[in-house]
Amino acid sequence: MAMAASISTPHSTSYSRRSLITSSIKPSQLPSQLKLFRSTTSTIRNPSLRKSASSMGIETAPKAPQVSFLDRKESGILHFVKYHGLGNDFILVDNRDSLEPRVTPEQAVKLCDRNFGVGADGVIFAMPGTNGTDYTMRIFNSDGSEPEMCGNGVRCFARFIAELDDLQGKQSFTVHTGAGLIVPVIQDDGKVRVDMGQPILEAADVPTKLPANKNQAVVKAGLEIDGATWNVTCVSMGNPHCVTFSSKECKTLQVDDLNLSEIGPKFEHHEVFPARTNTEFVQVYSRSHLKMRVWERGAGATLACGTGACAVVVAAVLEGLSERSCTVDLPGGPLEIEWKEEDNHVYMTGPTELLFVPL
Repeated sequence: MAMAASISTPHSTSYSRRSLITSSIKPSQLPSQLKLFRSTTSTIRNPSLRKSASSMGIETAPKAPQVSFLDRKESGILHFVKYHGLGNDFILVDNRDSLEPRVTPEQAVKLCDRNFGVGADGVIFAMPGTNGTDYTMRIFNSDGSEPEMCGNGVRCFARFIAELDDLQGKQSFTVHTGAGLIVPVIQDDGKVRVDMGQPILEAADVPTKLPANKNQAVVKAGLEIDGATWNVTCVSMGNPHCVTFSSKECKTLQVDDLNLSEIGPKFEHHEVFPARTNTEFVQVYSRSHLKMRVWERGAGATLACGTGACAVVVAAVLEGLSERSCTVDLPGGPLEIEWKEEDNHVYMTGPTELLFVPL
């Protein structure tokens, strides 16, 4: 259900939110941490959401003048917007006045709850630049952990920055992340192309305790889980990934048949991954077309993972399964990934969409 919200955060973990929920929901029906405020107006950018809102009896003002979220600066209120990249959805917070996140990890968990909060895969903070960059990006996962980077998140971050700073047309800027320097480019077609940097392949740096078997890298190595031996390639895109195309028992994966909620955590928390790991299960359609499902460290099964799609193409090239430029199908849609031989950088191109803004 779409909603736009303002949340009180000063010196307290209590929350309030403005919502597009119909009046049949009473504040007494919500947990005490969340206090509901009815609203009769909203700004919904997505036409399909506008249609569904009408069919659900949600009150909207179809011709109300748009008020930018930049104009709403009440003291003590956290204003945010929500974007998604191929269904991987994030709460975006304007944090450019401080390098300290305005939301704690514990608050982020509550915000991301899809039943009692706003609902999201993570909370992203747009912060002042550091180390000579234009901006800094930090993210809390839905479980409160902080990953080094997020590929879909950085595309949403780029579109958010363009809105905040009223940037028009093609734009490029530098972003400091826990994975280092990231350079997103907003293209004329609205998609965002991101230079994700060089993949990290040395086993100790991924990190993984699996022994290196190819130039200090782990490529198509055996990993035993519940008696089955999976063939895995380990790649870091600033965050750790374990990519598998097959197992000893199953030479070709049918990724739609996998029970991710059962198998995913066993990869994530395996002892050979000291920092836990994201895991990608991949089906090869052709040398330029791959399909993946992902279990994300700290978020579980998600509709898309940008760093995961990058790691998949790197792993596919290392295993001799694909070319360096591929379309990667995720449950939320396709990403275009290219691992350039000239500079060893991985480039990701894909869409983002603004779901809704504060009232």
